[in-house]
Amino acid sequence: MKKIAFVVSFLTLLVASGGFISKGNAGNDDRIKTKKDEKFAKEMTAVVQAFLKTLSAEQLKEASLSFSDPARFDWNFTPRARKGITFKNINSDQKKAAMNMIKLVLSQEGYSKAEQIIDLENVLRVVETRPANDTYRDPENYAFLVFGTPGAEPWGWRVEGHHLSLHFSSVNGEVTFTPSFMGSNPGTVLADVPQKGKRILKAEQDIAFELLHSLNAAQLEKASMGTKAPNEIFTSNSRKASLDKMEGVPMGDMSAAQKAVFKNLIMEYLRRYHVTLKNQQWAELEKNDLNKIHFAWMGEQKPEIGSGHGHYYRIHGPTFLIEFDNTQNGGNHIHSVVRDLTSDFGEDLLKMHYEKAH
Repeated sequence: MKKIAFVVSFLTLLVASGGFISKGNAGNDDRIKTKKDEKFAKEMTAVVQAFLKTLSAEQLKEASLSFSDPARFDWNFTPRARKGITFKNINSDQKKAAMNMIKLVLSQEGYSKAEQIIDLENVLRVVETRPANDTYRDPENYAFLVFGTPGAEPWGWRVEGHHLSLHFSSVNGEVTFTPSFMGSNPGTVLADVPQKGKRILKAEQDIAFELLHSLNAAQLEKASMGTKAPNEIFTSNSRKASLDKMEGVPMGDMSAAQKAVFKNLIMEYLRRYHVTLKNQQWAELEKNDLNKIHFAWMGEQKPEIGSGHGHYYRIHGPTFLIEFDNTQNGGNHIHSVVRDLTSDFGEDLLKMHYEKAH
């Protein structure tokens, strides 16, 4: 099976080898972060402008909405018709310009995950014995939509299709990246296809089991939310993520070794994004106290595949939420999401922006 036609060669993105911002130089870090935010916001503006310049007037209408349009909050990760311009309706040069937008905002690792998630549509066509021209499982049904005018703050854009929904908002030179959804069906490719054995979200699953299995009996009892995993992430595609309370075992109750694994698990999600986004989110987590971030688990405690199997975990802090669910298709269909409980779609930044304006 050939890879999807629009795949282009990777642009080299420098990803920091570290990832933790030291608290010892908080003042300096804030100054550096601000400069990086402004630089990155300008880079994002430039790459989106470059894409828009490739479009005809008619295509531009299809790819653009006002920043205030409610469609900005209408997001989903299932196969459906979407607003925006899709790969199917643009030429190869325009596809390259569109993919450059994704390459900028994600790390090389994150871009690879996005590319592979799109390619899984080809696997599903085979697994579900669909015709080659099927439009339900379609690697070209991923839509790009720009909200507002790039560079005229605030503005934003998204790319969305089956199991991929990435949202970026720019407000006063600071870029936010949530909600951010990545899924994988199958979680492990079992079919006899070229992608056989692939596990796109392998680390997100394996590191979580490593942390789970490191817990002692008392911690495990505290972390457990039930023996049966839910069929879907709790926050689904809600505009605003909200859960009644933080459940599970907090990082503050973990040993040094367990904390290291927990931090690595969180960073596995943040490593998907451009180093600026990764570092600013980690700094925010530190500011709100890493020890308050909870790890909770539901379902089986071994990664089994088959009828009735499945597991779910949650990483929940004062301002941050990650959900991972692998229960559909007998524990071989993964949904994962990163949410900012205060600033999805840049909402918190927007509130401050409008308050200052008045």
